[in-house]
Amino acid sequence: MSGAGLVEVAGYLPEASLSLEDVAEPLGLNAREVRRYRRFFGLDRVRWDPDARQADLLTAAARQLATLPDNRHRVRYVLHARTLEPTGPYSSAPLLETVRNLGLGHAQAFTVSQHACASGLLAVHLAGSLLAELDDPDALVLVLAGEKTYPHVARYMPAVMVMGESSSACLVGTRSRRDTVVAYQTATYGEYSEMTVLSAESVAAFEKSYVPSLADLIAAALAEAGIGLEDLRLILPHNVNRYSWTMLCKLLDIPTERVLLENIPVTGHCFCADPFINYRSAVESELIRPGDHYLMVSAGVGATFSALLVQH
Repeated sequence: MSGAGLVEVAGYLPEASLSLEDVAEPLGLNAREVRRYRRFFGLDRVRWDPDARQADLLTAAARQLATLPDNRHRVRYVLHARTLEPTGPYSSAPLLETVRNLGLGHAQAFTVSQHACASGLLAVHLAGSLLAELDDPDALVLVLAGEKTYPHVARYMPAVMVMGESSSACLVGTRSRRDTVVAYQTATYGEYSEMTVLSAESVAAFEKSYVPSLADLIAAALAEAGIGLEDLRLILPHNVNRYSWTMLCKLLDIPTERVLLENIPVTGHCFCADPFINYRSAVESELIRPGDHYLMVSAGVGATFSALLVQH
């Protein structure tokens, strides 16, 4: 990663907090499914911003970055990590509108979506590669994440999560002394590339391999950095549900307190933004200290598993 690190991370959580019952109709959930989501998966509420457009969500997160106003001139790239492929006229693309809103018209901007919900970690890794190619140690990359939860899209997401509209913004640089990226690992299982049309047998196979695949990914990231599981202070997960992370903790034989799960019943799964939102919670709750290693972990429909190991 050529010394790349997280210079600053910010998140935007919409004020509107809706219960599972509130969102059941647009998401096509019946009463039995609502009960199952709450009791079995640990889901309860979700943050939505019905009046906001896509660009509004991204702009709101970026404006939480205290260091951005004085460092706009240093931002060379703006990356929007997305789960879903963007559609619509190029001239009205939400990312370009966000760039204009933030006064970053001089920066090159593009979307990263190849890893679905794991694209946020891919974007940070890519940011490090882009910075390594520049002859400018002061250069920065702005990574944005978060999307609108359109009902016609959410209905096609796997039935183990509720989608939220919280968003995140992250400045990546090579002179960060706060959070240095020390390893990045990713694995794609192409046999599950079309999750919405898989047979019942394929879905069952994916569900069976899901937790072991996460465990293998974590082991690979730790091995790349030359540290053990006992050296890992905290896992910052994607907020799909509590059940899968509880199963992971049992497999790894670690307490569930080593995984930050407090946002799952509050925000829902916010596409690529989850690990960054969880980072803010970890810092604000003083769950990570200088020198600690923490691991951002995400899985994307398709199926791609990614992990970013960072030293605080």
